Amino acid sequence: MPDWSRVEIVTGRERRRRWSDAEKLRIVAEAEEPEACFSHVARRNEVSRGLLWNWRAQVRRGELRPEPPAVFVPVRVMDAPTGATPAPVAFAPAPPVPREPPHAPEPRHPGAGLIEVELPDGSKLRVGADVNLAALRRVVSALRR
Repeated sequence: MPDWSRVEIVTGRERRRRWSDAEKLRIVAEAEEPEACFSHVARRNEVSRGLLWNWRAQVRRGELRPEPPAVFVPVRVMDAPTGATPAPVAFAPAPPVPREPPHAPEPRHPGAGLIEVELPDGSKLRVGADVNLAALRRVVSALRR
């Protein structure tokens, strides 16, 4: 007969794993192979079958997809045209960027991590190291038109 007067508390770390999108996509791709057994793939990767089904559904709905590769725009450095006055270009101010935590190292000089691109019409585009890549792509593609 059990001893109901005694309470035992079992403590320990919760075993909740965090999967990166790349890991999820790799496991889903493995499960989609023609001869793959869904439950074997789940067991081998220590994932519940239900979670694997959810990831598979997310892939099919387009919610889970790989990060697009970085795209670089060709840049040519040119001398400033003689006698030409650069046309001013107005850019909408960017939303304020939250400051780094206090433990982050401060830049060594004010221009650290700053890229400046001068366009053929003389306008300049200055980009900091903390710029959102998707926003930068939109700006550069708009300027190329």
